[in-house]
Amino acid sequence: MASFIATLARIVFGPRPEILCHAAVWRAGVAELRRRGGGHRESGAFLLGTKGTTRRIEEFVFYDDIDPDALSSGIVEIDGRRLGDLWSHCRATGRTVVADVHVHPGGFQQSDSDKANPIIAEIGHIAMILPDFAAKATLPGAIGVFEYRGARQWRDRSLERPSALHVGWWPWR
Repeated sequence: MASFIATLARIVFGPRPEILCHAAVWRAGVAELRRRGGGHRESGAFLLGTKGTTRRIEEFVFYDDIDPDALSSGIVEIDGRRLGDLWSHCRATGRTVVADVHVHPGGFQQSDSDKANPIIAEIGHIAMILPDFAAKATLPGAIGVFEYRGARQWRDRSLERPSALHVGWWPWR
């Protein structure tokens, strides 16, 4: 009920979310990130959907499905030669990468490696980090939300209110 009231208040008084994700899609994707990490290693996914006035997350495509060795070192390392499968999937489904997400063992701040090696090095790309291997807090307000500014520079949007990411019901496409 509180989430519904917060959504209504945002519709009336706040800005439209920049990124939307249906709650069931988010919960299923986060549960799979948690399972793949097993509580002891990082896991991550490309978040696919549509871009327009608002980006819509419709699907999680997990890093280790694209590159089976992406998580073998304990941190996320994707071999760029493996991304062809991702781009083929995007063309086949009519979707694009709207953001990415990965988990960290502790908090949700970016590591030096995250800052230096964006998964998608495109200005405006959003990278999210879920703390505690996605075992606890996994919703906006308790996760990292970072916007790539180019030249290995990032804008930390994690604590913005309202969040750029909205998980749940939204009345307009």
